[in-house]
Amino acid sequence: MPHIDVFNGDADGLCALHQLRLHEPLESELVTGVKRDIALLNRVHATRGDHVTVLDISFDKNRVDVERLLRAGAEITYFDHHFSGDVPEHDSLHATIDTSPDVCTSLLVDAHLHGAFRPWAVVAAFGDNLFDAARRTAAGLGLSGVAMEQLKHLGTLINYNGYGATLDDLHCHPARLYRAMAPYADPFDFMRESRVYEELDAGYREDIGRARSLVAEFEDQAVALYLLPDAAWARRVSGVFANELARACPGRAHALATEMPDGSYRISVRAPLATKTGADALCRRFPGGGGRQAAAGINALPKEMFSAFIQDFRRHFSG
Repeated sequence: MPHIDVFNGDADGLCALHQLRLHEPLESELVTGVKRDIALLNRVHATRGDHVTVLDISFDKNRVDVERLLRAGAEITYFDHHFSGDVPEHDSLHATIDTSPDVCTSLLVDAHLHGAFRPWAVVAAFGDNLFDAARRTAAGLGLSGVAMEQLKHLGTLINYNGYGATLDDLHCHPARLYRAMAPYADPFDFMRESRVYEELDAGYREDIGRARSLVAEFEDQAVALYLLPDAAWARRVSGVFANELARACPGRAHALATEMPDGSYRISVRAPLATKTGADALCRRFPGGGGRQAAAGINALPKEMFSAFIQDFRRHFSG
């Protein structure tokens, strides 16, 4: 039976797949991309007898292709935590979707596997900025404070690597990163032995240093907006920098607008960590917008809509 693994190129998608394949090792075709590249099922051609596993991409954004693949006779296993809309009932569709703000795809996979590879689920939760959920999940692992910080840093690095306008922006193609992770059931072994880990760590430290020198375009008690330049480093660091800002001011919503080569803006929004709601509803009002309640974005906001976004952002989180 041919297998096709389709996964988001961020920490959650990678760690979800890693847990499943540690549990059930098999050769598969890998379909992935940058974090914002979520309409991945349009690349998949499967037929009767094929099994497609889909991880950490919105069901709603891939609905047409799910229906196409089901009509072709493929079997689909789907784990996700983004807005889904209605999920159809079908004998060949096995969907586990939970949009709760304290859940990520890797935590859903962890529950499905009864905690068999839990440290990787903790890595993913940290990478998705779900620090409280990560610590709760790790509670029974007996980790020291130092070890917990190491898993947090690993999650940040894997998530950081997924951000970019194109694959050329990334330090490491997500499929290559998955293959680097694949031999390691223990994330601490991966950190000790992998040259890819060293590569991501060096890149992250340089990029986050640049981001921390930025000054907000505006900020008040409710909201803050940062403008990032048209540069590969800015596209790489935008997501993890947004997460860092959210943790530093948990009562404030944050938006990062990264200038793109075509004049549009790539938007990252973080709802206040105190509520973890509202980011997806705001972003879905604009073309190409989506995400989850706590963290969402707009892939390419037209320049002429930027002022409207700013007004809506302030109104949405200041009321």
